[in-house]
Amino acid sequence: MKVLYVRCSSIDQKTDRQRVSEKEYDLVIEDKCSGAIPFFDRTGGKEILKYVNEGILTSLSVWQIDRLGRNLRDIINTIHFFNEKQISINFVSQGLTTLGPDGKENPISKMMISILGIVSEMERTQSKERQIEGIKIAKLKGVYKGRQEGSKEDILTFLSKEKNRKALDYLKKGYKAVEISKITGIHINTITKIKKYGLNPQMN
Repeated sequence: MKVLYVRCSSIDQKTDRQRVSEKEYDLVIEDKCSGAIPFFDRTGGKEILKYVNEGILTSLSVWQIDRLGRNLRDIINTIHFFNEKQISINFVSQGLTTLGPDGKENPISKMMISILGIVSEMERTQSKERQIEGIKIAKLKGVYKGRQEGSKEDILTFLSKEKNRKALDYLKKGYKAVEISKITGIHINTITKIKKYGLNPQMN
C-alpha cells in the first residue's frame, strides 16, 4: 500500500499543495499538529505505524522533510525505523528517496536529508527567537502588553473562535483532550476550558 502523508501546523491551514499528486496513492493520511511532536506520537503517525505492523505499507511519501518533523533527531530516528522495515520514504518536492531500488540506504539522500533536517531545525529555532525578540521590542515601545489584568473574554466570543469551535466538535465526538491538543495545537488547559463552557453550560 502506497501512502501519502501530509501535515500542517494548525486546523486553518490548507494542505492542497501537498496533495498535488494524491491520486497516485492508495491512501492519504493527514495530521494537523506541530512538527515538533514526534512522528509516532501524532494521530496520523500512529495510523501509519499500524499499517507497518500489519505488513501492508510498501512506501511512504511526504511533500518535504519538514512535514516529517522539525527536530533532526526525530527525523533521523523516523527514517531509520522505516529503513529497518525496508519501507522507502519519498520526499516529493525535494526528489529524495531514502532507499534505492536494491533496498539499500541511498547515501546521497542520507546526506541531503541530514542537511535539510538541520536547516529545518534552525529555521524553527530562528522563528521562535524572532517571535521572542519581536515581543520584547513591542513591550519596550509599549505596544505589546498582553491581556490586561482583570480583563475577561466573554464565553460566547471564546467559544466562537474557529479553533475553539473545532475543538468543541472533537470533544462532542468523544476525542480525548490530549488527542485534540495534538490535532489542533490548542493547549490542554484551553481545551479543559472549552469543555467546561461548551459541554457543561449549566456551570457557566
